[in-house]
Amino acid sequence: MDDENRQSYLNNFCETNEDTMLAFAVMGGAFSEGIDLKGERLIGAAIVGVGLPLISEERNVISSYYNRYSDNGFAFAYQYPGMNKVLQAAGRVIRSETDRGVVMLLDTRYNEDSYKNLFPPEWNGFARIGGCGSETLVNYLQAFWA
Repeated sequence: MDDENRQSYLNNFCETNEDTMLAFAVMGGAFSEGIDLKGERLIGAAIVGVGLPLISEERNVISSYYNRYSDNGFAFAYQYPGMNKVLQAAGRVIRSETDRGVVMLLDTRYNEDSYKNLFPPEWNGFARIGGCGSETLVNYLQAFWA
């Protein structure tokens, strides 16, 4: 999208909408960073996947380098850049001290310590809702917004 179309798209996110609006964007794309939808213009994000970059020779060189010194090559080459994209996308939801919103992380890998340890302190006390029917999620969201 050019700048005009991008701004036109973002203008659809207004607090006066009477209807619910659902939009899809690519993690790491133009709408996952650098936008500021405060208040109730954006109240949630569902982040699918852990944002790992594509396998490449450059990433493999980085991985090999860090494996020589710390055995954390995968983390430095793939996991940390991926989580940076996840945090950028999640950061679209809370833009001010008064904003409230829900971020859903949709990937079982978020249950692993290697990912949970990368969560910011503000995410302590997160709720894990898995292996449940949609009714459980609906109940949780209704309680959150009550």
